[in-house]
Amino acid sequence: MSSFTVQSLVLVSWFVVVAVLAGGEDSSDAAMFPAMFVFGDSLVDNGNNNHLNSLARSNYLPYGIDFAGNQPTGRFCNGKTIVDFVGELLGLPDIPAFMDTVDGEVDISGGVNYASAAGGILEETGRQLGERFSMARQVENFEKTLVEITRMSRSESVKEYMAKSLVVVSLGNNDYINNYLKPSLFLTNSIYDPTSFADLLVSNFTTHLLKLYGKGFRKFVLAGVGPLGCIPDQLAARAAPPGECVEAVNEMAELFNNRLISLVDRLNSDNKTASEGIFVYGNTYGAAVDILTNPFAYGFEVTDRGCCGVGRNRGEITCLPLAVPCAFRDRHVFWDAFHPTEAFNLIIARRAFNGSKSDCYPINLSQLSRL
Repeated sequence: MSSFTVQSLVLVSWFVVVAVLAGGEDSSDAAMFPAMFVFGDSLVDNGNNNHLNSLARSNYLPYGIDFAGNQPTGRFCNGKTIVDFVGELLGLPDIPAFMDTVDGEVDISGGVNYASAAGGILEETGRQLGERFSMARQVENFEKTLVEITRMSRSESVKEYMAKSLVVVSLGNNDYINNYLKPSLFLTNSIYDPTSFADLLVSNFTTHLLKLYGKGFRKFVLAGVGPLGCIPDQLAARAAPPGECVEAVNEMAELFNNRLISLVDRLNSDNKTASEGIFVYGNTYGAAVDILTNPFAYGFEVTDRGCCGVGRNRGEITCLPLAVPCAFRDRHVFWDAFHPTEAFNLIIARRAFNGSKSDCYPINLSQLSRL
């Protein structure tokens, strides 16, 4: 790429960000939030790990087989993730992975995705898989984005933009499946009982979350950990009887989620008005259990094994390069050993967008956008 082209792209990105921050005509009138910023793991990673020296990468087929162009993007899914669908429902453009923005050639006005496969709340989580961005590192990466946003507009405009933007945080899953539940690799299981470990996670989570709040964000959605005892990886590893989940693992997830709900209550109590901050709990656990309990009502036929993978429940080895996945992917809850299909993701996104308090507490995303 010539230096002229690079400079032109940088200028285009600069003018788009300025227009959006200033409320100009280049901003999307249909968008319910000016931007969305995502912090998470492989459930919402849209390509950051493509740029890392990591075993946790999905930049090969059949990942992305149902995505636009039928090409892998770094998403750990056959198609779109939950936040892809959430963005569409909110009227937002596709947001770039942070690692695709570092050269300054990508429009960041609609938000950025910092999620990283194998990343967790704790710094050591997922270390056996190589490079990844922990929650702390993702917050640091956002600070780099904020420098660019601040450089491009007046401080008053940036403050309003931040306060109205949506922050989605989906972390904690790897702290169990790539830390606590791997006692041969990590000491946490021998140091903490499940209750103490959940306390540790939420304490660290709160520290990083409040850093984001301190930067000016005011609208947050905090996704709970899913029913990890039902994913093919755990069904295979713990030899669960057919038709049953690993309840001990699900109970650990609920310990974390209950503390996350308490955190939402406390933060909302501390912030009396919408301008001070609104925190929402996304009940992915409850929605997933509902789907797994009533699969036919949602169009699913297979709930206990991956569409792509090797071994028992297709959960012992995750989807390998050029593997042939199942033909009817929309009938499967799980795409691989750890991740759901696009069909599942769409249901969860819709429930987050306009569901009841059992889906999003205390309000859903549509309601949040109007505050």
